[in-house]
Amino acid sequence: MTGYDAAEGLTPFRDDSGFGAILFDLTRVRQVEPEWFTPAWWEDRARPVESGGRGGAWFIDADFGPAVLRRYLRGGLVAHISRDRYLWRGAARTRSFAEFRLTRAAAEKGVPVPRPIAAYYRREGAHYRAAILIERLPNVRTLADRSAVAGDGAPWEEAGRLVARAHRAGLDHADLNAHNLMFDPTGKGWVIDLDRSRLHIPATGWRERNLARLKRSLLKVRGERPADAVERDFARLRGAYDSTWAKGY
Repeated sequence: MTGYDAAEGLTPFRDDSGFGAILFDLTRVRQVEPEWFTPAWWEDRARPVESGGRGGAWFIDADFGPAVLRRYLRGGLVAHISRDRYLWRGAARTRSFAEFRLTRAAAEKGVPVPRPIAAYYRREGAHYRAAILIERLPNVRTLADRSAVAGDGAPWEEAGRLVARAHRAGLDHADLNAHNLMFDPTGKGWVIDLDRSRLHIPATGWRERNLARLKRSLLKVRGERPADAVERDFARLRGAYDSTWAKGY
């Protein structure tokens, strides 16, 4: 994932607060600017994403097309110490560059993912901050939203097939939850937010951990729906997953 890619551009920059670089897809943009990763720079062309995640994401109406700008933010207790700063371990190991390259590699293996446009880091001494621009998918809703509204009418079988397809390609998702599976009205699905994920040989252990995490998230976002209804819905998802996995694609 870190080898030469002719469609990959790299632009370093330096300013008063530090220095950094931007990795970008040359087929989408020919040049990039550090200001693109500051929501305020976009003015009324940026609006916050309201559902899922920890915040720190905006819908962007850019000249290069609709996009999602996402800053890398910490969760849990460590967020009280530093919300958005990470220990510097080299450019290739920044959260943004790693996700950019992993997402491109997953797409090449046939995993339905929104394509990354540009990834950014700014180094400040021993730490860095990072953000990424990803293409925005049209007319989609998360599985969390669909399950809350439609219940047993949500795309459970489609979700199972989507996850099986990703797993067959070797995608071990670091946070496979109901907010990170998206579907359009036809049932076509995508896997999003590959931060800290990996591509490796499919194995029962990590596949089952992914599925267990997804089930926990569905129970967490069920709202007033009874837990047994979610269990039945997940059984439909799991049945489609197992059938697709058994077919080898």
